[in-house]
Amino acid sequence: MATPSSTSGSSVPQRSHVRRNLLILIAAAIVAGGAAGGYGLWYLFLRPGGPAAVGSEAPVFPVGVSVVAPASLDGTWTVNDSLGSMADSSASWTGYRVKEQLGGVGANTAVGRTPKVTGSMTLTGPVVDNVLITADLTALVSDDPNRDNQLRRQAIATDQFPTASFKTIAPIDLGTLPAEGTTVTVSAKGALSLHGVTKTVDVALQAVRRGGIIAVTGSLPVTFADYGFQGPTSFAVLSVEDHGIMELHVLFTHS
Repeated sequence: MATPSSTSGSSVPQRSHVRRNLLILIAAAIVAGGAAGGYGLWYLFLRPGGPAAVGSEAPVFPVGVSVVAPASLDGTWTVNDSLGSMADSSASWTGYRVKEQLGGVGANTAVGRTPKVTGSMTLTGPVVDNVLITADLTALVSDDPNRDNQLRRQAIATDQFPTASFKTIAPIDLGTLPAEGTTVTVSAKGALSLHGVTKTVDVALQAVRRGGIIAVTGSLPVTFADYGFQGPTSFAVLSVEDHGIMELHVLFTHS
């Protein structure tokens, strides 16, 4: 029968053996990831969780930021690009969301966003009109620089088509002006210009006002062929769907 001292001593090399095996497995996963062009099992461990889809929660307001409401809400409201942070999605931004298949990983949702957004709208009582939002697509960034480079060079060709825009072609009548903090869901009919092609679309929007900030989110299914381009890929992407979701989150302040 083993004495207590002999049992304690034998457990040390056993634990060391387990640790060595674990390190070997991790090293093998990293090597496999490198062989797959930078992806693989390590990607599952190390990649950050992607940002939530627009519509899964109400518009996000910057933490600790407040703007005093104007004496009258009527007038021009302008997209404010100095509020919020991209880290928690509380800034003004637009972007895309598309499903893809990655070598060695499987299904993934690619999310790219640009914080370079300009625009304005007018408010007269409960009627919203003259909405224009323009995004600088050259600043689109996802979690994969290879995907971003391919998107700029080949997919949406930002050297030739650096911006995308949405402009309403009909007023949005809310019926009554919503109270502060009340989320409103509406559909905005407008012209979406992307990759040199302009089409009439209906964008689902959510809006809520807090003090002097109106936060608006929106999403729109986009079939890439309708605008003459293919989805973003990278060297590790096995396939990518032929459609995706255009998303926006913008903060307006009174001009």
